[in-house]
Amino acid sequence: MQSPILDQFNTTITTWINFLPHYTLAQLHHYPRPGSWSLGQVYTHIIDDTRYQVQQMKAALSTRENADETMHPNAKIMFENNSFPDLLIEGPATNQIIPQPTSKQELMQALLQIQNEVNQAWQSIDPSTATGKSLHPGLHYFSALEWLQFMEMHMRHHFRQKQRIDNNGR
Repeated sequence: MQSPILDQFNTTITTWINFLPHYTLAQLHHYPRPGSWSLGQVYTHIIDDTRYQVQQMKAALSTRENADETMHPNAKIMFENNSFPDLLIEGPATNQIIPQPTSKQELMQALLQIQNEVNQAWQSIDPSTATGKSLHPGLHYFSALEWLQFMEMHMRHHFRQKQRIDNNGR
């Protein structure tokens, strides 16, 4: 089943895939400033988080549980705006926690695998009949369609971070 949200997800993940040939592995590993992530770490973060989100989307597709649960009010605002807040979130020195990719091919394969898995899940189950929801650790409950939208918003949110990294030199 095709949907505008699935189309947008495919557009956004394809954009991340299409960026990769424009960078060397050394450029992906470069830290634009001390304490910040490299672009390679941004890719790793997107891949790791999206893999988790795909599993949550599939869980919501395969259950009727939690159908009456709601998302956090902050999440409702994000979904209404179809965007994460335009905030630079500073956290602990996570650049020591997020690993650098070992190759561009590793990133490419992971993104293509995620895209394929999402599209296969969407084709195999009618999301309009899936009423279940699964728990986001901070934003409460999302349906499968909301998880898909959240994945896309999260990847798109990191375009701004990529732009900041690019502006600080590769």
